[in-house]
Amino acid sequence: MSEEIIKRPKKSSQTMEEKLNTLRAGVLGSNDGILTVVGVLFSVAVATTNQFTIFIAGLSDLLACAFSMASGEYASVSTQRDTEESVVRTEKRLLKTNYAEEIKAVINHYTDLGVKEATATKIANELMAKKPLETIISVKYDLTLNHYMNPWNAAFSSLFSAAAGGIFPLAAMTLSPVAFKWPATILAVCLSVAVTGFLSAKLGKGLVKTAMIRNVIVGIVTMIIHYSIGLLL
Repeated sequence: MSEEIIKRPKKSSQTMEEKLNTLRAGVLGSNDGILTVVGVLFSVAVATTNQFTIFIAGLSDLLACAFSMASGEYASVSTQRDTEESVVRTEKRLLKTNYAEEIKAVINHYTDLGVKEATATKIANELMAKKPLETIISVKYDLTLNHYMNPWNAAFSSLFSAAAGGIFPLAAMTLSPVAFKWPATILAVCLSVAVTGFLSAKLGKGLVKTAMIRNVIVGIVTMIIHYSIGLLL
């Protein structure tokens, strides 16, 4: 029985929260890929004019960043998934040992929403009679039964987006004519981080303009810092 609770049904579709988590990992991965790669490119390009050396340094950092972001997301989301599964096991046990407190929690949930106690009690009794475990984890933890965050989705999303984000500054710095590589790279970074700022604001329902400006400022500061480091080499 416990295995049925923990395992996701094969044909179960993703919830909106699961999809947003994967998109979040992708946006963050892309932003990190852009800033990490341009940081290395600026430091190395100031210290040497050898295009091959600059390319190898940028490519190595792109790969390192992509796999680092992927492993970090996998570890983070795995921990979250373990916690969610632990919650389900705990609530399954409480339904057997402390049912009165469980149903009281459901009643309190609806009264907190403004439902009259008599109505809330009726709703709680009906829900707990039909789907007790699903109801209690939804009420107490805002989770959906059999829907857990997938660490592999987050890891691959972060891996590919970090690599894709890093390509923009890498291509601008190494493929542009030598006379234009600096302005081309700066432009590529500003445009790409503005896009990630836009996407992150949309996903988080935040202020789009503020997020874009903030990301561009961070990108410019990152380039200034690493350019300065390159001058010291």
